[in-house]
Amino acid sequence: MTLENDINQHAFRSEYQKSALNLIYTFNWVNEKINRQFEPFDITQQQFNILRILRGAGQPLSTLQIRQRMLDKMSDTSRIVDRLVKKGMVKKTVCHEDRRLVDILLTDKGKKLLQTMDGLNDEMESIFKYLSEAEARQLNIYLDKIRSVENGSTSEKSPETPVTG
Repeated sequence: MTLENDINQHAFRSEYQKSALNLIYTFNWVNEKINRQFEPFDITQQQFNILRILRGAGQPLSTLQIRQRMLDKMSDTSRIVDRLVKKGMVKKTVCHEDRRLVDILLTDKGKKLLQTMDGLNDEMESIFKYLSEAEARQLNIYLDKIRSVENGSTSEKSPETPVTG
């Protein structure tokens, strides 16, 4: 399975263009697989992410704190939280330190759903089953490096051992 065959395009302007298209195509491919895994639970990736953030924090968080930790920075956190409230997964309470703020906390129902979904971890990781751990580490380094340009960091850190094969 190659990008060329999958999108029926055999010439690219450059390896950089091919890399960008490959990244977008692969993101959509992975996204589709994850969405299919979440369907039986009637939950979106963004809702799952918020539940996961709240569980990891171990304490109530404001919507701003949740947004800062979201994988999808463009998400409308308040609207997603409202949907989770309707599902009974989270609860809103007035912040004790600043009554203008609202704290979001995970309910028992939300915790139980996450415990059930913890069983999907192996399934989610299986998307990368054809990569060795060293290749996965190297992929993470490359992805971090691509994003570092926006953060103003132009670290030239490269993996010591290139992947071959």
